[in-house]
Amino acid sequence: MKNFALWIVGLGVFGVVATVASEMRNEGRMPDLNGGVAWINSAPLTAKALRGKVVLVNFWTYSCINSLRELPYMKAWAAKYKDAGLVVIGVHSPEFGFEREPANVKNAVSELNISYPIPVDSNHSIWTNFGNEYWPADYFIDAKGRIRYHHFGEGEYEQSERVIKALLRENGATGMNESLVHIAADGPEAPPSKDVRSAETYVGYARAENFASRERMASDARKNYTPPVHPALDQWGLSGLWKVAGERATLESAPGKIVFRFHARDLHMVLGPGKNGDAVRFKVTLNSSAPGDDHGSDCGIDGKGEIRQPRMYQLLRQKGPIKDTTFEIEFLDPGVEAFSFTFG
Repeated sequence: MKNFALWIVGLGVFGVVATVASEMRNEGRMPDLNGGVAWINSAPLTAKALRGKVVLVNFWTYSCINSLRELPYMKAWAAKYKDAGLVVIGVHSPEFGFEREPANVKNAVSELNISYPIPVDSNHSIWTNFGNEYWPADYFIDAKGRIRYHHFGEGEYEQSERVIKALLRENGATGMNESLVHIAADGPEAPPSKDVRSAETYVGYARAENFASRERMASDARKNYTPPVHPALDQWGLSGLWKVAGERATLESAPGKIVFRFHARDLHMVLGPGKNGDAVRFKVTLNSSAPGDDHGSDCGIDGKGEIRQPRMYQLLRQKGPIKDTTFEIEFLDPGVEAFSFTFG
């Protein structure tokens, strides 16, 4: 795909519009939005009822760092182009089991200040209707109900916004501000650094990789683990009594630890307090010391924090040069559920 920001000076507005138009094509009718177990911020919408509107369907899930980093653009476009005829629909299709619960999704939507319609696609019905395979994934639909463009993953926001403008103009919208939205997000929604060498890593045995505890990982059984003493880059391990299931590991008795050697500015973990819902206290260290100014938004300079609900937690945001670093999180209460690591 072309970077449209590079075309503005040379081609001018009309050249950019022509370039965007050349990227759009008829990709078929918009599938229906049936199958959601609930809708948030709206009564259920249908493809037929949306005819006459330009629609942006965004597949996301609230514990996904990639979805969260795209979210400020979704909110900005929904607000900026609402009066011109744009409808943004955030189809929440879960990755982990706790994201299937409508109450958890509703709470996340409220905390993230999302006001556009959210179908809760707990059974992946709408996901299947679209034949989707990605988080995030964006489908741009014209006023006649045809998918004209799609984008998978983060980035290329200028290009996506120009597609929105082009589809709105096709539908007769006039007087739109030619400027593009400017996002200055912080916390988990901030753009990733340019030096991320560690990839998303799952804790559950179904997709776990690079496990480096001395003991072999046991499936669906309680087992004591010893952490790796000198983990290599991207290796991780457990310490204490854990039960590892397909998508998560649960700490059976406190204390317990997880160690990870990584290379990135930010480290996040998807964590939950467990079935009883009691808060779980934790303490984070960075190369065996408190993180100080390198702490994330979900812990203090001393590395301390609490897990009160299942979601993604930002644990580190390093301020200095990025280098290979050993992260350790100690859980002071039992029951915590650990799902995955992500980086930024």
